[in-house]
Amino acid sequence: MTGTASRPLKILIYGLNYAPELTGIGKYTAEMAEWLRAHGHEVRVIAAPPYYPDWRVGAGYRAWRYQAEVLAGIPVWRTPLWVPFQPGGLKRLAHLASFALFSLPTLGRHMFWRPDVIWMAAPSFFCAPFTWLAARCCGAKAWIHIQDYEIDAAFDLGLLKGRRLRSVVLGIERWILQRFDRVSTISHRMLDRARQKGIEANRLVLFRNWVDIAGIRPLTGPSSYRQELGIADSAVVALYSGNMGSKQGLEVLAETARLSVHRNELQFVFCGNGVGREELSRRCAGLANVRFLDLQPLERLGALLGLADVHLLPQRADAADLVMPSKLTGMLASGRPVVATARLGTELAEVVAACGIVVEPEQPAALAAALFELTEHAGRRRELGLRARAYAESTLDRDTVLARFQADMLQSLDA
Repeated sequence: MTGTASRPLKILIYGLNYAPELTGIGKYTAEMAEWLRAHGHEVRVIAAPPYYPDWRVGAGYRAWRYQAEVLAGIPVWRTPLWVPFQPGGLKRLAHLASFALFSLPTLGRHMFWRPDVIWMAAPSFFCAPFTWLAARCCGAKAWIHIQDYEIDAAFDLGLLKGRRLRSVVLGIERWILQRFDRVSTISHRMLDRARQKGIEANRLVLFRNWVDIAGIRPLTGPSSYRQELGIADSAVVALYSGNMGSKQGLEVLAETARLSVHRNELQFVFCGNGVGREELSRRCAGLANVRFLDLQPLERLGALLGLADVHLLPQRADAADLVMPSKLTGMLASGRPVVATARLGTELAEVVAACGIVVEPEQPAALAAALFELTEHAGRRRELGLRARAYAESTLDRDTVLARFQADMLQSLDA
């Protein structure tokens, strides 16, 4: 779907991650930029060099160098940042602050371009004050998109501690958010959180993660990965595919696999990279029913997701209502059921319950029991997979989501 917008805009995208070939927020931001350009808008990007999820700057880039490139016709300015080898706590804060500091000269330079909208994505909340100030100085609308409530999560996960510190930091966050012209986020529950932070309803926008439902479709035959991994066509594959970080609660996967070793027909594949992979690998040592894969090429995403008979979506109990995992969209589009760990009443649980099974977080026995149930009932798997695909088609289609976002952006300029 291409075409020209009725009112072409100059849009500056400002955020930590911009990596078309990867997954997560960097991929979403790149797809959004390319879609906007295809619809007649002039788009520029300020971002860090690609480093996520490996926490290592990618080949061809330097952590401490300003670089410019053009990707899919879109000018991208890469600015320096510090990438810690083992992120966590104060190191992660210093990492985010380094990008905000070193990207400031590039942001200031683009004020003279006079964009209509400066759109920034959080995480990287340190950039928010500069985004708002730059927008005010050049007459642009300031738009912040919240993919993850990073401050709430940092305290809930124990990365930051102290009641007094939390009160001060959340007060500053509230003050900054209230100054943006638009605040968008990816789920209704996260919008509710924004309202609790004092954001007026007329400035809130639901901007869901999306999926290319034409590019990711239910496979009609066995995935090519089965032969490559030596997995029989008759086996039931439970797949986790995504970042292996601190908020996923990955330790439950290892214990679930250990509880399943007597079920030869159930095989586990854990695909991805990140700071949590080494520990997950250690916990799975000696388990013949577990295989590991590195992050796979984007062009093989459909085959990878189609490898699953069941998708695994673990979340830590204290993070389950702060995030709507971006990996869920591909799972649903693949037409396979999802087994998720989530608190009942969270939006994640409500979505997954219609097309899979929800169990309490950090309960490997419950997760194993859900997998055993689906392993034994192929008809149940097919039924839930059909529901998953139907939800993706009706709610998560990329063109539908981005057309609505474009309309919201144009409307914001008239407000």
